[in-house]
Amino acid sequence: MTDSYPLIRHTAAKPASSAAFRTALGLALSLLLALLVPRPLFAVSCTLQGEMTPQTRTSMEQAARALLQQVAAGSAAQVRASTIPTVAAQFQSIANNIQRLAPLISGATITIDAMYSLDASDLKQQQSEVQFFCDSQNASLHEEVGIPGLPPGAYGLVVAHATGVKAPQQFGLLLQGTGPTQWKLAGFFSKPLEDAGHGSLWYWTKARQYAQKGQAWNAHFYYRIAADLALPVGFISTPNLQKLLQEQSEVKAQGLPGTAPAVLTHNGQSYTITGLRTDSSLGGLDLVVEYSVPDVSDPVAARTRILGLMSAMLAEYPQLREAFHGLWVFANAPGQQPFAIEQPMDQIH
Repeated sequence: MTDSYPLIRHTAAKPASSAAFRTALGLALSLLLALLVPRPLFAVSCTLQGEMTPQTRTSMEQAARALLQQVAAGSAAQVRASTIPTVAAQFQSIANNIQRLAPLISGATITIDAMYSLDASDLKQQQSEVQFFCDSQNASLHEEVGIPGLPPGAYGLVVAHATGVKAPQQFGLLLQGTGPTQWKLAGFFSKPLEDAGHGSLWYWTKARQYAQKGQAWNAHFYYRIAADLALPVGFISTPNLQKLLQEQSEVKAQGLPGTAPAVLTHNGQSYTITGLRTDSSLGGLDLVVEYSVPDVSDPVAARTRILGLMSAMLAEYPQLREAFHGLWVFANAPGQQPFAIEQPMDQIH
């Protein structure tokens, strides 16, 4: 937000008297001083964990741990009781998430990674997005938090993760202050901490290695996984994440489908690829290929076409063998159920 001032225009006129000149000079100096005096640009503020008061830091951490313990116990009712009314009134999606997470993090060790005290008390009304700039006092750290649709109030944001279990998870808890040291849940976010047994830093390191070797497709997908695993919520921006995204933008993987499908041609056959993503639900990290066909009603013919596409993919991009466990291809025909096959790399010829 910037201040705007009227443009001062000089026009030809009769010479002013000395008194009028002094008055005009005084007004000009006042305007100049007003421009030089620092003015508050935002009605919000952010305090990082290390600079909070001990009472705020302790109460926020205790509230987050209590909520996560209730999630691990599968007690959606207890979590709902500790939730602000507007969110509690539409609690079903959080309840479903708790039901999914409870068996995954039961008995896990909870670690608090970061906490932010977000003061939006001076907002006059709810805005489409509230941007918080979080700077340490010595300017050694700058992070940003941009939360959509945040009403005026005092908030805390806690980032945590659960380990010591088969499927480690990470969490973002948006808390609203209801008293000097009292907090209620205003938003709950979760995401796996790992993909195929590896975390964000591992994928970032591998992405750099693939980029250095000129394997743009491998680098592209590994950077994408690294960015997705970096934080449990998409509205936090850290220096490390910005650096990762900058590196990702410098990788130019040609032939990826975007706003239009990509056409792959091999041995006289053409395949219309509509989407590419990664998936580790079968254990190893697979590259999932979505492609469109007129018909999949004949399973023998559909399987033959899919195996042909797999061979074409590896002929065109042999680097994929190094980065992925296998290919998982979905053939999509209008009005029909997709026909899908997953094959490990060593079984694709």
